[in-house]
Parts: sequence; structure tokens; C-alpha cells
Amino acid sequence: MSLGIPDDEFIRGKVPMTKQEIRILTIVKAGIGPDSVVCDVGAGTGSISIEAARQAENGMVYAIERKPEGIELIKKNAEKFGVKNIRIIEAYAPDGMEELPELDVAIIGGSGSNLPVILDTIHQKLVPGGKIVINCITVQTIAQCLEYMRNREDYRYEAIQVQVNQLEQVGAYDMAKANNPIYIVTCVKEGK
Repeated sequence: MSLGIPDDEFIRGKVPMTKQEIRILTIVKAGIGPDSVVCDVGAGTGSISIEAARQAENGMVYAIERKPEGIELIKKNAEKFGVKNIRIIEAYAPDGMEELPELDVAIIGGSGSNLPVILDTIHQKLVPGGKIVINCITVQTIAQCLEYMRNREDYRYEAIQVQVNQLEQVGAYDMAKANNPIYIVTCVKEGK
């Protein structure tokens, strides 16, 4: 199924949403297959969960979100886009993750300062060769992520920084309007 639903097609509230360009890169880096089992931690509006569910049409996506408004937005967006393979877990991760099955992919968009514990929990669920893709907005999160992965011998990782600018018409001119830069860290669990 095609990738990159336009941002304005999602039902939104005050919950942060991962923008289209970052969603596309995240899903591509995740390498989600038609039968993949995926976990989206800090699912927010469900934009990544929806895109992942469309790729894993015969699989399942577990969307973990702690905010009630986010839970409602995920439900509404799943209904709007007709995806039936999303299960919502209302919890503050890592709570709620114990019920997850084996995972092929984990995507982390929000960790609520619990990143190391969330990564430990995912590690227990992730199949060999499985991927973790972490979107880091703050310097502290990227630092935590890299420190965690450097101390593991059972993961390979790569990190990219993405800066997306959109042109905005200002009178007779077009000016770049910058979105926040994002680090996307892709981690692959070693083993067969």
C-alpha cells in the first residue's frame, strides 16, 4: 500500500503528530513487511501506527499511548483510514508492554524519559534480525539512545538527522519555514 498520507488528512488535536516526511523515512527504515508484528511506543495521534498497519496488512500493530486524547485520536484515525489491524494499549510505557507478543519491529516516537527501560523491554520481545527505529527530538533522547546502543554488543545501529523545511508564501516571496530537526536511529538485533 502507498506510503505517506498527507498530514492534513489525519484527525488531530493537541497531541503531537509525526510529520509526513519523517513518517515516510521511519517506515522505510523499519522495513515493515506484510506479516510484521509492530509496536509503536508513544503513538500520539496514531499517524505512524496507521502507516505501519497499512504496510503490515496481514500483521498487527500495537499502539501504546498514555494520553486519553491520543487514545481517542488513534481510534478515530484507524476508523477513518479503515485499518483493522491496530490494537491500542493505554499505558505509560514500559507499562502495558508485558502483553506484547514477539515483535518484528518497534518504533519509538515518545518515551516519557523511560527510554532505557523501554528498550530493555523491547529487547526481550524483539526477534533476531528485528528492528527498533527511534525518533529523537531532544538532544537528551539521542544521547540516551546512542549510549544505550553503544553498550550493547547484540545490536548494530545507524543514525541520521533530518531537517525538513517547507516553503511558505509571504507576500511576493517564498520563504523556508523550518520544522524541528529529528534524529532517526535504526537498530538491528543481531542473531538468527
